[in-house]
Amino acid sequence: MSRTPLRRFWRALVATAAVATLAGSLSACAPGGGENTDGQILRVASIGNASFTRNFNPFSPTALDMSKRAVYEPLMVANLAKGEIVPWLAKNYEWSADGLTLTFTLNDGTTWSDGKPLTAADVVYTFDLSRKVLGDATYDYVGSASAPDDTTVEFSFTRPYTPGLYELGGMLVVPQHVWETVDDPSTYQNPDPVGSGPFTQVANFSAQSYDLMRNPNYWQKDKADYGGIRVIAYGGNDAANIAAINGDIDFGLGFIQDIQKTYVDVDPEHRGYWFPAVGSTISLSLNTTQAPYDDVNLRKAVSMGIDRDAVAKKGMSGYTHPSDCTGLSDAYDSWRDQSVVASCDWTTYDVTAANALLDASGYPRGADGMRTTPAGTPLTFNIGVGSASTDWIAVAQVISDDMKDLGISAPLRVQDWSQINQELFGGTYTGNIAWSAAGVTPYEFYRSQMSCKTVKPVGEEATQNFHRFCSEKADQLLDQFAAATDEAAQHDIMNQLQAVYSETAPQVPLFPGPEWGAYNSTNFVGWPSEDDPYATLSPSGSSTVLVLTTIHPRG
Repeated sequence: MSRTPLRRFWRALVATAAVATLAGSLSACAPGGGENTDGQILRVASIGNASFTRNFNPFSPTALDMSKRAVYEPLMVANLAKGEIVPWLAKNYEWSADGLTLTFTLNDGTTWSDGKPLTAADVVYTFDLSRKVLGDATYDYVGSASAPDDTTVEFSFTRPYTPGLYELGGMLVVPQHVWETVDDPSTYQNPDPVGSGPFTQVANFSAQSYDLMRNPNYWQKDKADYGGIRVIAYGGNDAANIAAINGDIDFGLGFIQDIQKTYVDVDPEHRGYWFPAVGSTISLSLNTTQAPYDDVNLRKAVSMGIDRDAVAKKGMSGYTHPSDCTGLSDAYDSWRDQSVVASCDWTTYDVTAANALLDASGYPRGADGMRTTPAGTPLTFNIGVGSASTDWIAVAQVISDDMKDLGISAPLRVQDWSQINQELFGGTYTGNIAWSAAGVTPYEFYRSQMSCKTVKPVGEEATQNFHRFCSEKADQLLDQFAAATDEAAQHDIMNQLQAVYSETAPQVPLFPGPEWGAYNSTNFVGWPSEDDPYATLSPSGSSTVLVLTTIHPRG
């Protein structure tokens, strides 16, 4: 498969005193048909889940993913395919001249699934509840939130922080009249949710599948005009792929080798796929809290010893391409500093240079060809990867084989993702295939890679910066970027962050992750594509709700 053409992100963050009006309909999002086809159920694959637990709590890290895609909604939706934000519960936003007040205006007539109105008070309540559940550091740049009237929400900032637009805009809003009666919101499983999303009514719940039927009071009356969605659990890619090939899935397919021949050509009239490389950067993460993985020269030598072309071709079937030393995915091509890319060599495959760097850095090679650390212990690390991810297992195998040429033992550690994540999140692993944070700008990526503010103590669960790398210089630049409102200044700061990343190699970037997406249009039409990128074609992406409210039954 050829490389996806470059996708440029929306770059204009915020100009002071500017009003960004987001009202209006999506050009590609008008649903077809006119009659309500109550019997039509969209079949969606949930890959990597051996079974489901009835948890629709959007604050819970173990909540069912559709809680965040179909049940609860944000003020704005981020579409990574086009690098834009799309109005949703909010129809516009406005910054004050000093950049310290952000105001959202809600759409008129927004309601909850129980028929009660969704108001600005619910947004303020959600903000306060988020801080209570997730900790005071959540939205720490906001001093207070208020609701002057039913459709206006004002956030007062303690300092200029332009990424707050995306963070607050992406907050999933919950109903105050429901959640204020919950004793412990952090552990509540919310089995029968009241949400504002298109599909909120839980039916036929089992460990292997569940249905979310249409919200009877959905505030966008002309959207999501079909019966509901059925989410089906598949323990791994192989099981889901078989079901998709057999025509048992409408939406959602993971990694599959030669998808054109294996899946599309079975029924080319109705099947398609789109894998833009705008997702998280996939890396070999080495735990920098442990020696010798805290040595930047070791990390760079390991990086030079990896044949990324083979990783992309053998491991990922050519669906992506090698990362460069900025670590940025294709989503951020408009931010990429080509001078940084041209000046570094540590993401270029060069076994000779890798071995020379290891020799010079105190990792001698013994008579058996294997290296030891400066402390005299064998130089080795595991490569942890979840058993459901057949593509990443293949990636890990390429890396493991490559490490032999460097005299490093790097065996695979393949277990259920729940076990792998326990070590990864807790910081007790040595090496792991890992992902990064992503957002509308590279700010979120570099914050998740290098910020001291995201470092958790070993044993405490981390949701980003699993490798626990801390750069005070990166933090200074991140703070400067967050306070900047001039686009040229933002780009200059981002160029400096790319240089810090290249200098310190906090992780070993492998490739930009494809946003996996495939569809079967036998029953539903209107899917996003490279020609119509109104959303990414993913059932678990930030723009999934755009897909669910745009597709419609055939005929």
